[in-house]
Order: sequence, then C-alpha cells, then structure tokens
Amino acid sequence: MVARRYGVARLELFGSAATQQFDPETSDLDFLVEFKSDDDPSGKFDAFFGLQNELSRLFDRPVDLVSTNAIKNPYFLKSIEKTRQAVYVA
Repeated sequence: MVARRYGVARLELFGSAATQQFDPETSDLDFLVEFKSDDDPSGKFDAFFGLQNELSRLFDRPVDLVSTNAIKNPYFLKSIEKTRQAVYVA
C-alpha cells in the first residue's frame, strides 16, 4: 500500500471528500498525515511530497496533504476534527 511505502503511521481524509459536499468534478482530496518517527528531515520531506504525488496520481485529482505536526491554528484543527475519517492506521 502507498501509505506503508512512505512510512505513514496514520492517514485520515477530511474536508469535502468526507462529507456530502464532495463534487467529483471539481473537489480535491484533503488528507491529514502522521508519519512514523524519522530523525532524517530529508527523509520526511521526500516521504511527504512522494505521498502527496502518489495519492494525486492514484485518485487522478489534486491532493492537499497536511502533517499533524504542522497544525498550529486551533480553529483549523477544530474544522478538521469535524470531518476526519481514518483511511490507514499502521
């Protein structure tokens, strides 16, 4: 599976694709990702963008990928929590 190849600990779908608001013609896919621990910053960089590109190719649409560690805004986090659905858990 794609998530395993990139060292993903948890992958969750959120936003319009997780609700009735999804439009197959125009909507992108929003994923929240948590990677397994990796001390090499370049490894995380490669994993993040590799995963994003591969998911985009797989679903044939734009993918927005948000790292759980990058969320600092509590309002953004609250909006994610309303719709998040686990897709993969290692």
